[in-house]
Amino acid sequence: MVHDFQAENHGKPDVDNRQGRVPPPAGANARRAGPAADIRWNNLGTPATVTSAEPLAEGLGADPVQAAKTYLKDNESVFGLSAEAVDALETVAANPIGDGHAVLLRQRFGDLPAGVDGLVSVGVTGGQVVHVTSSLSRETGAPPAAAITAEQAMEIAARDAGIDLATAVTKQATPVAVPAPDGVHSAYQVVLIGGAQGAEAGYTTHVDAVGGAILTRENLVDHHAEPDNPQWEVFPASPRGDYSSRDTRETWCFSPARGCDYVIGGDPATGKPWDVDHTTGEPTNTSVGNAAKTVENRASGDPFTVGTRSNVLTPSREYDYPWKNTWYEAKCDPAVFDQPGEADLEAAMANLNAMHNRMHDWSYRLGFTETAWNMQSDNGDRGGLGNDPEQGNAQAGARVLSVRDNANQITGPDGVAPITNMYLWQPIAGSFYAPCVDGDYDMSVIGHEYTHAISGRMIAGPNAGWSGAQAGAMNESTSDLFSMEQLFEYGTRPVGDTPYVTGGYVTGDKTRGIRNYDMSKSPLNYSNLGYDIVGTQPHADGEIWSATQFDVRAAFVKRYGQGNARQQLACAEGRTPVEKCPGNRRWVQLSFDALLLMAAGAVDYVDHRDALLAADRMRFGGRNQDIMWRAFAEHGLGEGAASNGPNDADATPSFADPAGKNGSLQLKPLGEAKDAALKLYVGDYEGRVVPVADTDPATELGDTVEMTPGVYDFVVAGAGFGHKRLKYAVLPGVKLPLPLPLTRNLASAANGATATGDGVNQDKLIDDTEATNWASLTGAPAGKSVVVDLAGDRPVRVGRVQVSAMLRPTIGDTADPGTQNRFSSLRSFEVLACSQDCADPANFRKVYTSKANAFDSALPRPRGADMLIKSFDIRSVNATHLMLRALTTQCTGNPLYAGEQDNDPNSATDCATASPQRDHLRAAEFQAFSH
Repeated sequence: MVHDFQAENHGKPDVDNRQGRVPPPAGANARRAGPAADIRWNNLGTPATVTSAEPLAEGLGADPVQAAKTYLKDNESVFGLSAEAVDALETVAANPIGDGHAVLLRQRFGDLPAGVDGLVSVGVTGGQVVHVTSSLSRETGAPPAAAITAEQAMEIAARDAGIDLATAVTKQATPVAVPAPDGVHSAYQVVLIGGAQGAEAGYTTHVDAVGGAILTRENLVDHHAEPDNPQWEVFPASPRGDYSSRDTRETWCFSPARGCDYVIGGDPATGKPWDVDHTTGEPTNTSVGNAAKTVENRASGDPFTVGTRSNVLTPSREYDYPWKNTWYEAKCDPAVFDQPGEADLEAAMANLNAMHNRMHDWSYRLGFTETAWNMQSDNGDRGGLGNDPEQGNAQAGARVLSVRDNANQITGPDGVAPITNMYLWQPIAGSFYAPCVDGDYDMSVIGHEYTHAISGRMIAGPNAGWSGAQAGAMNESTSDLFSMEQLFEYGTRPVGDTPYVTGGYVTGDKTRGIRNYDMSKSPLNYSNLGYDIVGTQPHADGEIWSATQFDVRAAFVKRYGQGNARQQLACAEGRTPVEKCPGNRRWVQLSFDALLLMAAGAVDYVDHRDALLAADRMRFGGRNQDIMWRAFAEHGLGEGAASNGPNDADATPSFADPAGKNGSLQLKPLGEAKDAALKLYVGDYEGRVVPVADTDPATELGDTVEMTPGVYDFVVAGAGFGHKRLKYAVLPGVKLPLPLPLTRNLASAANGATATGDGVNQDKLIDDTEATNWASLTGAPAGKSVVVDLAGDRPVRVGRVQVSAMLRPTIGDTADPGTQNRFSSLRSFEVLACSQDCADPANFRKVYTSKANAFDSALPRPRGADMLIKSFDIRSVNATHLMLRALTTQCTGNPLYAGEQDNDPNSATDCATASPQRDHLRAAEFQAFSH
């Protein structure tokens, strides 16, 4: 898939046009598939997952493949496959997980293999089946014969994807079968990779071979010495010293030698150096080897065609090119591309090449091997398809001025060479404010992109990948998590206040990097899907999974220790078995294992949770179920969590731990709110978030929430009462009242207030939710205002206001149809009050002026957490009307986004003058209270 490191939208989304749903078979129930089993069904009428705390079956024999098939035969009433159909299943892989195996079987329909779905993954250990996922079809017959040619299918897929067949560098069309609710389709699996200038594109499309319809489309772009002893000069994490131009690279050698800082050894399977051609056994003397091929691609006329230098060539095999920090020192001046050293191009290529090889070796030892469809030119006799080493495009698109501030990975099926593009970074007005650095030196980004290939290949078999919104979010999260873990195990510290910041070097933000949160300090949980200021988004929603998985990891570290640097390195290099490694290594091993236990890429967070729990039962005998469940429950993925498929943005959270003693909280509105309909949210967010309890008798939710013990942050909100933040403890085995002494929001439309003023959607400013907002879209933001009539004819006492600068998705809003931009959020403001003749603006007097950074934001851009509703004490006043008057926005008032910040003559960087956001202003809420 093509995964962009920071882009919020890229390319065409994944689609599945197969309609309908086959109901589960009559009489099929969970117990038929195993003791106390829980079944979730897919659209093909077979189990999407079968899970149980107990083995699903026992005594099935030592051969894992035969054990898996025996289980399927014994459960014909559930899976719908006859014994003959089970025997006909193709064994795709039997990948080891501890003493067990993840057995992946695939259906054939006539002479055609299943191109998408038609898979079942069975977790088998010691003759026991412990976990099953499937996308099997109950229909097993041959599909109709093809009526169009492979060439016609490619033309159809190219038109659908917007790819020029003439310039596509990868174009394959393979006859396959595609099971669907309406029967089995004859199809072509078309893989196309190509794109226009600076716009990478790659898709796997299944085209109906009879009528030419698009059945499915998957976006492949995931949006970061001596002659016999080769050496690489590298930055293991990134250049050190706050962008100092002091060369802090290390020397990595194949074998021990004087001056070597680290001995890499060799390829885990063969022991050969990174720059050796495995088919000949001879060195290539270039940045081309069995696992990685690194080239320059600065022109990007076709982003997949290398430029004048295809690779770094060195007869001595010493890949130690000069590094002068040229792009930073030149402040993004593109003239350096035509000067000696060419912006340290060769050093960038050597660094990227070494980092890709390191990710290959690290992940190989965790199970990303040939049988798990890894990326290598030559696989020997170890399984999988070759001819697909990772191609790294260094300084991709550097000569294309619009191509900056990103990284992406394009991963096709096994046997199709994946591509990663590493870009240069620089400030762009009203969009992104990065330092002038080269992404080829930030290992947190390189590791993130490479992991897209790891997870995209290991999940759902060799020909598919992640699919759907929740799956895409976990895809992004897994890339952050694995990149972080690799750095941690090798003892290399990325730029950041903690080791758990992604992209700290390329963004210039040591606190949060490219994300909304440092993953070790995140408040997010499963109820927060779609919380970000631009709505549902894979990077932001992925941070929910990162926060959850980090705490699962922390629980393993607490139980098994963190070890010292020597122990961590021994585990990273595979010299210590995982059963004797520190907790973080055990956790990441289970994370690799879980990918193999998911037979479909269209998974949700609950599916992934269950696969991790099953992996622990297989590898460690279930010894860690208690700590895993506790961490999952703390993040809303407890026992009752549920989702209506991978695209569900309103999944049901659960904070209940089935392996522990839970407590509960019962909402108790008090005072003015005694009979109010209030909603309780876990965490920091309300807009677009799923509540966990409410006092509204019209809903089915109820006023009590069960939770695993701990101290939680909550938001309580209700029409007419605004927002209130609180922190409260949940105690084991105890039901506690949660007192909610809210006072009326005097500026609420629910209480009769009305709003008029500049711009559009003024009423959205007083609707008690951060899910909507007011906007002014023309003219300078300073002075733009909204007047709120507090209702009634008599003045009321006001001593406090609450203001939110949150944004929202721009979906179906004709008054504010443009894309909402982070830089348009309110930054500072004034509050004015009036108690008589308020139609005349002269009768308003100022009662509050906020600080200049009332809603502060950092590099490289504003984040949703910066814009959340805040409380401000104002000078107590009697008023019938209040005015919220803007002073600045993030664009016009934040000095971090002001002025000329680079030497690129083609790019102005001052947001207040060079960006269209200079005229845009948005705020979500204005609330008023007596105290």
